[in-house]
Order: sequence, then C-alpha cells, then structure tokens
Amino acid sequence: MRLEVNPTRMELLRLKKRLVMARRGHKLLKDKQDELMRQFMDLIKDIREIRTAVEKALEQAFRRFLFVSSAMSKAYLEEAVGFPSKTIALNVSRRTVMNIAVPEMQPTVEGEIRCYGFATTSSELDSSLHSLDQVVGEMIVLAQKEKWMQLLGEEIVRTRRRVNALEYILIPNLEETIKYITMKLSELERSNLSRLMRVKEIVRAH
Repeated sequence: MRLEVNPTRMELLRLKKRLVMARRGHKLLKDKQDELMRQFMDLIKDIREIRTAVEKALEQAFRRFLFVSSAMSKAYLEEAVGFPSKTIALNVSRRTVMNIAVPEMQPTVEGEIRCYGFATTSSELDSSLHSLDQVVGEMIVLAQKEKWMQLLGEEIVRTRRRVNALEYILIPNLEETIKYITMKLSELERSNLSRLMRVKEIVRAH
C-alpha cells in the first residue's frame, strides 16, 4: 500500500533513507531471530535430557518409597518423615541473554535429608530419600531452563512479528511509494521539458 506523501524530491530522498534503515533493521532482526531459534533448539535438547533423567530418578525414588510404605507401619513412617530437617532456599539473580533478562537460581541447602532414628526405619527409606535428595538439584536446573525457554519463546514471537511487519508491510510500502514518486517526478520533468521546448520554439518563431 502506497504511503500518503507529497511527490517531491525531498520526500523521495527521505523515503530512500528510511528504506535503507528498514532493510538494515530487517537484517539485524532476522539475524537475532535465527540466533534466538538456535538457542531455543539447544535449550529444548538440554531440557529433554534433564527431564528424562529427573523423571527416571523420581520414578526410582517413588518406587522405593512405595516399597517402604508397604513394609513399615503408617505411624512409624509418618513419624520418620513428618518433621524434615533439610531446607532449600533459592537465591534468584538475573543475567542477560540476547537482551532478555533470564533468572539464575542458586540453591542454599541446610540440614540433612534424614531426620529420624534407625531403630524403627528400614534401609530402603534411606535409599528412597537419598534418591530424592540427589534429584533436587536437577529439578532446580530443569525449572530454570524451562523458564529460559519460555522467555526465549516469547521474544522469538515478538521478533518474528517485527520481522514480518518490516518484510511484508513497511518495506513493500516504502518501495511502492518511492516508485510512485519517481514516476511522478519523471512525468513532471518530461512535462517541464516539453513546455520549455514549446517556449523555445515560440521564441524562435518571433
């Protein structure tokens, strides 16, 4: 769609400069989009691997816990795990990836996973809690990477909208308007030239 502007040389020069800037911006945004997509695909690969490992470890821990719950009395089991002595606090900071502020999670761990005596508990409970303890760090990493993926995905959508707006709307509109002004100026120049030639012929005739 042609822009509503006056067909003057000044306007033509301004639009040509704007077209150069639009093409440069389009290239930069396209490069950014490609890099975001590359990082996004790398994150998906990492997340898939971490999630597989986490799910496997959790499945193993829960299987052991089910075995423990069937072997121990409910009262002893609730007493053993009812007052956990291990706490995990997350310190969240920010870092920039492709001009996107992404979270960095650093866990602070205090206490031990075992908070019970050994007289009324089984070694399977120890193994179950140990398996669960080992996977917590991977779960934090997984949560962090999934948040990164979400933020990258949102930025990819925004960047793609800008790329498409430049590629399919602004740049074609500028090109069409520049072509229109160029034709109008050419017509005006030919008209002025014809008028000058006519005046010249009239002057010669007199």
